[in-house]
Amino acid sequence: METTQQATTQRSSAEARRRELLEAADRVVLRDGPQASMNAIAAEAGITKPILYRHFGDKGGLYRALAKRHTDALLAALRAALDAPAERRERVERTLDTYLAAIEARPQVYRFLMHPADDAAAATAPAAAQSERGFDVGRHSAPLLRRMGEELAEVIAERVDLGPNSEQLARVWGHGIVGMMHAAGDWWLGERPCSRAELVGSLADLLWGRLAAAGDRPGGPGF
Repeated sequence: METTQQATTQRSSAEARRRELLEAADRVVLRDGPQASMNAIAAEAGITKPILYRHFGDKGGLYRALAKRHTDALLAALRAALDAPAERRERVERTLDTYLAAIEARPQVYRFLMHPADDAAAATAPAAAQSERGFDVGRHSAPLLRRMGEELAEVIAERVDLGPNSEQLARVWGHGIVGMMHAAGDWWLGERPCSRAELVGSLADLLWGRLAAAGDRPGGPGF
């Protein structure tokens, strides 16, 4: 009969192995972006594809694990920027810059998380490759953006007094700001029409209306 210690050891070993596989997947994604395949990831990890499937099920399962890994790190960085001691405008700019710096530093990871493999290439690929490469990224990326929106809404609700119906307004703002950052960042990453600092300043100007005029909640850290 399996002891508690044996179960704990096995669980720790499985978690460590899963982290190793995610790190291998990260390396392939950094190299191949949205074209990263399960075959390439398995080869990078030095295992067969069936073993990779055993850990993640399919590419969608691997995608969700990678998305959580990167989203957790990004949300921690965004919260740190929001909580840093500074004037409100500066914290808004730092938060915008944190997001843009993250996607600029690892554009292939961003594209893997947010964009499907090239549709034309997927359409002409063999059926098995289409199944692996052309999975519905949008179906998986939408929850990622929703999670970011809810997290930001929570921060806004904690720090800013928006008056009556403040919780709903905080959620509107949270999802709206995330949508703005995502759309503007996606466009900027593809075209690079201006510097990151210029984009940050322009987006902060757009936000700097009612947010600037709203009061802080009593006893809170402010925003």
